[in-house]
Amino acid sequence: MHVVSSLAVAVLMQVSFSQPDAGGSDGRIWLWLALGVGVLALVAAFVLAKSVIAADTGTPDMQVISNAIREGAEAFLRRQYKTIGAIAVVLAIVLFVGYQLSPRTAPFALKTVVSFLVGAICSALAGYTGMYCSIRANIRTASAARTSLNQALQMALRGGAVTGLVVVALSLLGVGALFLFFGGLEHPEAVPYQLVGFGFGASLVALFAQLGGGIYTKAADVGADLVGKVEAGIPEDDPRNPAVIADLVGDNVGDCAGRGADIFESTAAENVGAMILGAALYPVFGVKGILFPLIVHAINLIASLVGVFFVKTREDEDPMHALNKGFYVTSALAMAGFAGAVYLMLNGPLVQPIWLLGCGLIGLGTAFLFVWITEYYTESIYRPVKSIAEASLTGPATNIISGLAVGMETPALPVIVISAALLLSYYFGVQGLAAVSGISDYAKGIYGTAIATMGMLSCAAYILAMDTFGPITDNAGGIIEMSHQPHEIRERTDKLDSAGNTTKALTKGYAIGSASLAAFLLFSAYLEQIKTIVTDKVTHAGGYMPAGWSFTNINLAQIPVFVGALLGAMLTYLFSSLAIKAVGRTAQMVVQDVRAQFKENPGIMEGTSKPDYARCVNIVTGAALKEMVVPGVLAVGLPVAVGLIFRHFSASYQANSAIYAAGAVLPVPAIAGVPVNLAGAEAVAGLLMVGTISGVLLAMLMNNGGGAWDNAKKFIETGQYGGKKSEAHKAAVVGDTVGDPFKDTAGPSLHVLIKLLATITLVLAPLFV
Repeated sequence: MHVVSSLAVAVLMQVSFSQPDAGGSDGRIWLWLALGVGVLALVAAFVLAKSVIAADTGTPDMQVISNAIREGAEAFLRRQYKTIGAIAVVLAIVLFVGYQLSPRTAPFALKTVVSFLVGAICSALAGYTGMYCSIRANIRTASAARTSLNQALQMALRGGAVTGLVVVALSLLGVGALFLFFGGLEHPEAVPYQLVGFGFGASLVALFAQLGGGIYTKAADVGADLVGKVEAGIPEDDPRNPAVIADLVGDNVGDCAGRGADIFESTAAENVGAMILGAALYPVFGVKGILFPLIVHAINLIASLVGVFFVKTREDEDPMHALNKGFYVTSALAMAGFAGAVYLMLNGPLVQPIWLLGCGLIGLGTAFLFVWITEYYTESIYRPVKSIAEASLTGPATNIISGLAVGMETPALPVIVISAALLLSYYFGVQGLAAVSGISDYAKGIYGTAIATMGMLSCAAYILAMDTFGPITDNAGGIIEMSHQPHEIRERTDKLDSAGNTTKALTKGYAIGSASLAAFLLFSAYLEQIKTIVTDKVTHAGGYMPAGWSFTNINLAQIPVFVGALLGAMLTYLFSSLAIKAVGRTAQMVVQDVRAQFKENPGIMEGTSKPDYARCVNIVTGAALKEMVVPGVLAVGLPVAVGLIFRHFSASYQANSAIYAAGAVLPVPAIAGVPVNLAGAEAVAGLLMVGTISGVLLAMLMNNGGGAWDNAKKFIETGQYGGKKSEAHKAAVVGDTVGDPFKDTAGPSLHVLIKLLATITLVLAPLFV
């Protein structure tokens, strides 16, 4: 493994710090470098996975539990991907037909559909490979915990690193290979627009994977807690609870497969969006400005792989300290590589790269601040969680009131951080390109925000490894508990599980932060795409194009825009409602089954017979897959409906819809004296803009509020306010069950929804004009 990482570093250093060719071969070198590192990362992931799977699998009792988890997770994923595959095929056909209907878009129909299907397949592979290793790493981690805390820590993180490396590498290879095959080296300015289907395919799979997995994991968790902890008074992961295997399966299908597809979609959408904005600055940077995002993720892969091998701990040390050390090493290496890439790829006689490097530093700083803010609101050593735990003393009602108040407080600091990051990176982008003529300040500033987004995602592979670490250690603790291992082994897995709970919360904060910046990047890419489409349409029709016109001023005073904005805000709340209700309905089925099993077989509670775990797993699987369809279709269908309806029926609502007299100076593009109807494109822009803002705020409320509820319960379980089985603990369990669908179903699904809105509008932009 060290040989692989050393080779990757050597290749990158050799090519990066040699002078690039001045001719056309320059882009080819950078592209093949990025693709080469992507392949090396997959080799490294394979070697890591092989070393994890070769490890000891523990006792026969441990293997029985692990096998049940593995079989349940694989069965769910097979059924889920069949459903997603059918939806993807239908959408691919609709996409192809829609593009074929217009002479302007027909030439790109096949390429768009191919990139859509490649993105969907890569996203599915990313989710599947992540879960494949995690459901095998759990038993190895549990077995390693019998030897030492350090071995268990490294086993879990390396199992998680397989997910991180595969996800980022597939994103890099998918976008890079399509760019190459679509002729990007010959036509670099045009090809990035043909890659938008890749991001849409990735977003589609990610939405259903995160939504379906989130419904599954939280329905099983809530059902198991309500009957097990509250009614029967048995501890978590007690083998007498019929829902316990379904709960452990849920950790994998939600936090591994779902989050893997989520981060894949983030990196894919960011790559495509940044490449589109790079194409707008082609006169400044050439093809290197377009390929820069791919090189950043190549650096990300190398830095993350090295960071994983820096993680080790002592028996008396908090594992979180070791994980943080790996994160700091990864961040330092990523920033050093980022600086080298900026100075070699984004340089020129009129460019000041120090300002552009500053954009990347802003992005990385934003990531650190989001992690810290999430930790403040979800860790039990700070005020918010302690206030919820204290409120539990007076019952479930005050616990829920306090938890909601904390959740509503949480968006404040992140919004300030995002605002500062966007303002500063925009300013830095303008300053870095101030001497360049012929490019608008808006284009310069927006590219600065794109670089900041790349900086924030420059550690994505390690962050995802930390996230997958959480469910692996959670499963390992469950396996140790259910197989009745000695207390000192459970103490080790409890330490790892505690660190895993923290990493899962932190990575949710990171995910929503990156979603916020990536969504603005994609929104800017959408505006740029509409400008390109309108320019092409007017030019071919021999119409009038005002000098310097750009599609950047979205007028809220126009009714279509205002209605689109209202619908965008409404979508995030309705989508969240459907997701939470789906958890509630499925959890009710779990509760009914667990109660029925206790009643049918009294020997379960006495410990003389085993519950039917498979029955509960099947119930949750079927219900979760059924429940994920309606909110998913709503998320895909609404922006399409808004764009098409307002394009065809709302020209009279536009403020500039009047027919101008012959010879008049037109402020907008026009054909035969009639302004181009932009109502559909503008209404979608309103939906996208306000839907993003609403989704970001709501996701923060749910993620951090749910995490605070969870850790308030855990804080009481340490012995505070009466400890386990006290009235405060019962109230905290109720609060935790309210917060569960917030933090693990609706909240994470909103991350994906935000980016899905952007990618679907990018793909279908030609149909809105």
